[in-house]
Amino acid sequence: MHTKIIVTIGPSTRDKHILIGLIQRGVRIFRLNFSHGSADDFKEIFNRIREVEKETGTSLTILQDLSGPKIRTGDLKESPMTVNAGDEIYMGPSEFQDEHSQYIPFDHPNILADIDMGDIVRVSDGGLKFEVTGLSKKAVRLRAEDTGIISSRKGVSFPGIKTSISALTDKDKIDLVEGLKLGIDAVALSFVQDPEDIAEAKDIIEEQGKWIPVVAKLEREIALNRLEEIIDISDAVMVARGDLGLECPLPSLPTLQKRIISSCNDAATPVIVATQMLLSMVHNPMPTRAETTDIANAVLDGADCLMLSEETAIGQYPLECVGYMGEIAEEAEKLFFEKGSSPVKPGREGGETFLAFAACLMAQKVNAKALVAHTDSGFTARLISSCRPIQPIYGLSPNVNMQKYMNFSWGVTSINIPEEPQDHLLRTEKFVENNPDFISGDKLVITAGHPKLGQERSLTNLLKIYRK
Repeated sequence: MHTKIIVTIGPSTRDKHILIGLIQRGVRIFRLNFSHGSADDFKEIFNRIREVEKETGTSLTILQDLSGPKIRTGDLKESPMTVNAGDEIYMGPSEFQDEHSQYIPFDHPNILADIDMGDIVRVSDGGLKFEVTGLSKKAVRLRAEDTGIISSRKGVSFPGIKTSISALTDKDKIDLVEGLKLGIDAVALSFVQDPEDIAEAKDIIEEQGKWIPVVAKLEREIALNRLEEIIDISDAVMVARGDLGLECPLPSLPTLQKRIISSCNDAATPVIVATQMLLSMVHNPMPTRAETTDIANAVLDGADCLMLSEETAIGQYPLECVGYMGEIAEEAEKLFFEKGSSPVKPGREGGETFLAFAACLMAQKVNAKALVAHTDSGFTARLISSCRPIQPIYGLSPNVNMQKYMNFSWGVTSINIPEEPQDHLLRTEKFVENNPDFISGDKLVITAGHPKLGQERSLTNLLKIYRK
């Protein structure tokens, strides 16, 4: 299977034998949801994953998912409150709640200051839609467009509005620093609005003397206005369909998913599809027909990774979930290859891009067993991955951070390779000769950086057919 699977760790997946079962079914990335704890809370499971990683000899990536600024209402005077379409309701600081019969307490004055006439506000986790019809220093006046109920502490979203709240809360900043000390391999940033949010996270990581990939979670409609810039600065992107589906009209969500994935594929940036992929399997041992189709379509759209959330965190059938997801992804990949879609011509220009595409074409023409890319930055492996070759891709790097990063890329098996011999090509050929996956007579396509005399290293500039 080329598609990668990310699982969220929770009570259902903390035991060692479950972790091993997940790895046996192809999982290489484990998500720790910091909405439900701090670094200290995850220390035990973190160490257990590292223990299993060592025992199985498998490179595993631990992804820290920061909670972000989850914006909620306050405590209603009477909860739940019934709302009818056409009702006029006020929303503002809790202290003014007694001045109106229907009032939504909302203690975020800086966000209220960002709101303008005609803006849309969604309350009750997207269930009820309101239009802003009046502004004052105390509160905003809303007109209800739906009928339903609102209870206390429900999520509020502002589609298309750039709010003054940073994607990194004070808690997130503490969690990120503590996560880096713990040894996380990657971090996902929630509710990204613009590339500056990603830059802020990268600055914090750099200040700690570290480098790890930063994943931009696309959950806000406003982020789509600067999608290309966000992709450019991010190391990976997540189509987080839960909150994105609350901000954007639901009928547009499937096409948004396709557009985001296509843009990421063109940039050779790994892209993750997440939320409710196998939600029914939280309580049922098999998925719905719609869920199987959803997974297959995500694979055919070009997703590098598929992510499971509550299905593996609290679900009753975590191993079965991963098993079904893997089987569905494999079937979708078969169709992709049967249609002759591989390799895919890259969407970006450049010498390294052409070399990666040429490597895939060459592997196809000579019926190579695999593609082997020696890469310090992981970039060549990502470029080859974006071409979606039918052959497996081995990404060789002496850099542990890059090995963990390559786990996000479709079809790439990350390999730790020693720094000797110094010549990258010799290192790569030595790996092939010593790898039992390849037998005598197998042809492999190798890419590597071959420096000129006197140079210590070089960008990828070599393409070679190697026969074992």
